Amino acid sequence: MNYLDFEKPLAEIEGKAEELRALARANPAMDVAKEAEGLDRKADTLLKDLYKALTPWQKCLVARHPDRPHTKDYIDALFSEYTPLAGDRGFADDHAVMGGLARFNDQPVIVIGHEKGNDTKSRIERNFGMARPEGYRKAVRLMEMADRFRLPVITLIDTPGAYPGKGAEERGQAEAIARSTEKCLEIGVPLISVVIGEGGSGGAVAFATANRIAMLEHSVYSVISPEGCASILWKDADKMREAAEALRLTAQDLQKLGVIDRIVKEPLGGAQRGRKETVEAVGKAIEAMLKELSGKKPDALIKDRRQKFLDMGSKGLAA
Repeated sequence: MNYLDFEKPLAEIEGKAEELRALARANPAMDVAKEAEGLDRKADTLLKDLYKALTPWQKCLVARHPDRPHTKDYIDALFSEYTPLAGDRGFADDHAVMGGLARFNDQPVIVIGHEKGNDTKSRIERNFGMARPEGYRKAVRLMEMADRFRLPVITLIDTPGAYPGKGAEERGQAEAIARSTEKCLEIGVPLISVVIGEGGSGGAVAFATANRIAMLEHSVYSVISPEGCASILWKDADKMREAAEALRLTAQDLQKLGVIDRIVKEPLGGAQRGRKETVEAVGKAIEAMLKELSGKKPDALIKDRRQKFLDMGSKGLAA
């Protein structure tokens, strides 16, 4: 288990409990069951106290936790007959973006998502979930296919933002993001998005301009990272905590503002402590959102999507 900075007291307690159990395994004559159970109860209480009032910055840390389920985990668990489709038919295949044909509850769909990777090798290969222009152009190609064959589109959002490197800018990063966002608004099929970790900047909006948007309870979604915001406003990245407060990037704030439609509850301690339960909860949310949109005609879906974004922020502004 990887522990976050604010979880260090919890790490100490759970570490002591595990030490006791290790001693008992090495020496069966030792009776440490009561002491270990006492530490477990103490750890459970502390975990509840830590997670019942997370600050926005702490939610950022939880959203970035390396052990949270990633797009590949959701695709493997929730979708059958997944057939990946590679490349933008112009430059290359971007491994930061997964996408292809699949079945969800036996319904044919197109699924697209950012993938961060789960170890050093795969994180480098996936560019830490930061898509290049060809990733967004691949998404456009898949959305066009979905529109042509009347397939719902499901997007899974988990990116710190689009890749800001020199090569990406030379190949038209901003234009590619804009085209992907435009395509989201144009397609006449249901488009639903789930923010499963970080929803960073235009790199997230390019996939999340959807009819229905859900967020995991401890995920975040904002125009810029707290560190980037702090560097611009205060010329000091260490002010990221203040920036996280000001950005109103939590699922709870964004639901009040009408930016998202629903919050998917996470297990106590975050998705990383209950990966299976989290994946199942996301599956139920996707099922419910698809049901809400089933039977709607293309014009109605496009109008619904455009109006949703025109209305964003109109409620909750006084809060």
